[in-house]
Amino acid sequence: MQILTVDIGTGTQDIYLYDSRLDIENGLKLVLPSPTMIIRRKLQTATRAGLPVLLTGFTMGGGPNQWAAEDHIRAGLSVFATPDAARSFNDDLQAVEQMGVQVIHQDEIPALPPGTLRLDLYDFDLSSIASAFSAFGVGLENLEAVAVAVFDHGNAPRDYSDRQYRFDYLDKRILSHNRLSAFAYLSEDIPPIMTRLEAVARSFQGQSHILTKETPLVVMDTAPAAVLGATFDPYVSSLARVLIANVGNFHTLAFRLGPSGIEGVFEHHTGLLDQKKLDGLLLALADGSLTHQDVFKDHGHGALVYGTEALPIPPREGREGIGPGLVVTGPRRNMMRGSRLKPYFAVPFGDMMLNGCFGLLAAAADLLPGLSGPIQQSLREAGRGIPPWEVG
Repeated sequence: MQILTVDIGTGTQDIYLYDSRLDIENGLKLVLPSPTMIIRRKLQTATRAGLPVLLTGFTMGGGPNQWAAEDHIRAGLSVFATPDAARSFNDDLQAVEQMGVQVIHQDEIPALPPGTLRLDLYDFDLSSIASAFSAFGVGLENLEAVAVAVFDHGNAPRDYSDRQYRFDYLDKRILSHNRLSAFAYLSEDIPPIMTRLEAVARSFQGQSHILTKETPLVVMDTAPAAVLGATFDPYVSSLARVLIANVGNFHTLAFRLGPSGIEGVFEHHTGLLDQKKLDGLLLALADGSLTHQDVFKDHGHGALVYGTEALPIPPREGREGIGPGLVVTGPRRNMMRGSRLKPYFAVPFGDMMLNGCFGLLAAAADLLPGLSGPIQQSLREAGRGIPPWEVG
């Protein structure tokens, strides 16, 4: 049984092919530039060549591609975009037009200037991934499932902060389903407000001819996927309570976890943090004093605290299973090197970059009961069980 998992971040897309016949450590893996970085580079090439650009396709992650589009416009060049592609920059198309992007419809494309460079936007490029594996003699035609993680703010109403809207969503989801895998959905169950997750599902449908049979798709938010994956580090899974910080390229998120589930969470922009500030946020989340406004007013996404019992995070003593502690992971985890909090650096199955993929795999086992047996067996054989806060 094979399951393709793809964790799509701002800097990289991390790809892991689970095969139930192999030890998890032997699964095939790729770490490649993220889709938004790929589009950014193509836009920069178009800017240097002085070409107008047309963006079509689906809503995808913004950030680097948006900044490149803004640079293109500042250079006096045109950026056209169909509505779905334009929503990669903002769900409010008026806001996109205020950037200088010209939002057009399909019937207007033939009238665009000659030489306009067309770029198709989508987060999940199954065709390219399949081609990459095929070059090494590995086929993806018979996948039992596909699981994809992207960051989705949610489609906030006009004049409503997307940061606040995201934390309203997180709060509701945690209160109704208090476990990390609650942020994963089968494609047919995606909430309508999660427009980026829906776009992944629609783009997958358009590429499903690559597969030889109807294949279920699981989609998940990147942050809970990464934290869930980190819990499969043997030291982390030995703890009854833990605070896990995922220091990503553009977002830093920390979950406080215990027997009752998620006890608290905060999310901030990595670029606005340094070690001292991150230490302070982690300590405040651990002792329960962190407030939503503490993070939101600093231009972060926010914070939620549910558990009343403080989580001590004393320095580790150099052995596993010593009790509550702080765990750090993520591609920018080196920010915490030398921290006075002396965190443990999680490396699940020997590869920190695949945290999100391992979290997706665990979530797929939760949402697809018919596949859960082999996945759970693989996890058990690797010496990791399901963490206590994920049971039930």
